[in-house]
Amino acid sequence: MTSQPPPYHYALIARALTLIDEAGPGLSLEGLADRMAMSPSHFQRVFSQWVGVSPKRYQQYLTLDHARRLLADRFTVLDTALSTGLSGGGRLHDLFLTWEAMSPGDYAKGGAGLTIFWGWFDSPFGPALVMGTTKGICGIGFAAETGEDATMDDLASRWPRATLVHDPLLLQEWAMSAFGMSADGRDTPIYLIGAPFQIKVWEALLRIPTGHVTTYGEIAGSIGHPAAVRAVGTAVGRNPISFVIPCHRALRKSGGLGGYHWGLPVKRAMLAWEAARSET
Repeated sequence: MTSQPPPYHYALIARALTLIDEAGPGLSLEGLADRMAMSPSHFQRVFSQWVGVSPKRYQQYLTLDHARRLLADRFTVLDTALSTGLSGGGRLHDLFLTWEAMSPGDYAKGGAGLTIFWGWFDSPFGPALVMGTTKGICGIGFAAETGEDATMDDLASRWPRATLVHDPLLLQEWAMSAFGMSADGRDTPIYLIGAPFQIKVWEALLRIPTGHVTTYGEIAGSIGHPAAVRAVGTAVGRNPISFVIPCHRALRKSGGLGGYHWGLPVKRAMLAWEAARSET
């Protein structure tokens, strides 16, 4: 069993990622450590432990052409991913996900009769709101750009007739697993609550390996609707389980980042964080 860093380091690293994103590659290790009120050696050690690479190496992934380089070097053809078994209800790539989808009939009820538990947790990308049923995580939202009240209102509005219960202890182990804090490699169960077309798009997103990207057009083709790129983009944006269902890995064909429901700085940080870790 590998030792895990203290949970409070997630909030510290979230601040560091924001500073690096705002300042760009010109910010030195000493300058960054000073802003974090830490010694350069201590900061580098903590940062490298969480992100997997040094702050300098991470900064290289935040250049303006990062998305284009990802498309050139780490593009995933989803039909190939499907043929290798990275889909369905079994275990999925590096997060060891298991998933189950709500039936269309139950989804149409707007969450009536469903109890959804919720709690706030630290993540590498700022405060994260995690929601889940007894079957698994059904929602993750990030508040760094939108604020906690707006994030709560946003996710709660997805299932207007559900009963919401504040119970972070019930969700803690799943949240720790989702954000890489679990020391025992346990599964992260997720529960997809959406319309049938949306669930097809989210299943396609689950086939994109960590550190890789695909395009909205590729997703549309992989689900049998090659002309529905705009509808796919809408479904990607409505993904309720951000980061775990990796909507941040969907880019425009041109190499543009496209939109991101929780703010483009969060999307850029996620892509850079994953790309840096995948090269170690």
